[in-house]
Amino acid sequence: MDLLRIGGKILSRRKISKAINLILEMRGSGVAQQKVADQLGIDRTFISRLEALGEVRKGNRIAVIGFPIKNKDEILNLLHREGIEFTLIMTEHERWDFVKKDDGIDLLNKIFDLIAEARSFDVVIVIGSNRRIETIEAIFDQEVVSMEIGESPIKEDKYVAPEELSKVLQAVKRKL
Repeated sequence: MDLLRIGGKILSRRKISKAINLILEMRGSGVAQQKVADQLGIDRTFISRLEALGEVRKGNRIAVIGFPIKNKDEILNLLHREGIEFTLIMTEHERWDFVKKDDGIDLLNKIFDLIAEARSFDVVIVIGSNRRIETIEAIFDQEVVSMEIGESPIKEDKYVAPEELSKVLQAVKRKL
């Protein structure tokens, strides 16, 4: 039967299944957890826990964090092709939108959620300014591989050479 009663609620298994399939489809195509959550009006942590429920492989996982990236779409496509599961790649405009969108406590919670998620990976590749790289190295206890794209503060998008990032990814994968 499609309907299920839980207490005073009646739930549709089909509706739940359809929503989960949509979430997984969007995530599988490279859409960030937060973007999926925002589009569907759900908590990002739900998506993270859903993925953890279905996870088959642990270990040898790479996360990539980078900003401000001029060729963001090109870099995201490369990371998707390489099977990178966690990406936080932003342009300068997106970085400021991220900071301005929420008030203090909500912004802090989002940042802590992102840090917690990234800490579950074996290696974090950071693309950013010298100061941001130092900060991220101090936060994470796992291996951090850096690609410096300028001195702090960077106020405009920087081009990241896909071939250079690809070399870094291949080197990291060989080590894992």
